[in-house]
Amino acid sequence: MMSQQDDAPAGVPRHIAIVMDGNGRWAERRGMPRTAGHRAGTKAARRVVEQCVRRGVGALTLFAFSSENWSRPAEEVGVLMQLFIEALHRQVRELEENGVRLRFIGERARLSRKLQDAMQAAEGRTAGNDRLELFVAVSYGGRWDIVQAARTLADEARAGRLDPAEIGEDDLASRLALAGVPDPDLFIRTGGEHRISNFLLWNLAYTELYFADTLWPDFDADALDAAIDHFAQRERRFGMTSGQLRGDG
Repeated sequence: MMSQQDDAPAGVPRHIAIVMDGNGRWAERRGMPRTAGHRAGTKAARRVVEQCVRRGVGALTLFAFSSENWSRPAEEVGVLMQLFIEALHRQVRELEENGVRLRFIGERARLSRKLQDAMQAAEGRTAGNDRLELFVAVSYGGRWDIVQAARTLADEARAGRLDPAEIGEDDLASRLALAGVPDPDLFIRTGGEHRISNFLLWNLAYTELYFADTLWPDFDADALDAAIDHFAQRERRFGMTSGQLRGDG
């Protein structure tokens, strides 16, 4: 399901994906524990969600916790998990009031039962909203996503419900975490790094990439607008020529 904003305003991406990088460095530069940066980062996420609603963006996917983040210090991981629970309890009513539908993608089995229950409850409370679809990637990895889709296809082929010789791109795409949602038009990474870090590997094939030096806790509505304005100036050819897009070549 995609929100009613399938047709976003001119120059505005239908779907934005963001790697929220720089929380730890933001805190360290201020002589604060890294966990303080993560708490500040939740406020930045709230600002971005609100601005996406104002701009008419249809879907927003935030990379909150990757498969690789499990290797971080246990104390930091524990704080992050607690932050997720606190944010859900604190902000789900606001999401509901603003017409935001919340969904989670990732390997939930690795999460605590308490967090899984909170996620499921938040998804249920916002299920009827259609102003913005907010996807939060938790315990997610792009390679994991493709592998679990491939396993699903293999199981269906083994059961005789699918002919392996006829499997195409659409078949795999329909079994990914974001099945049924248009691929991101715009990818944003904060914090100055220029890589996608195993995020939505399949879905980002033709996405416009935007890298910002701003650390995530400092990313605000103006910074998001700058990324959207940059996107609006791009010519998206999807393998075609400019003349083909204009209809004269």
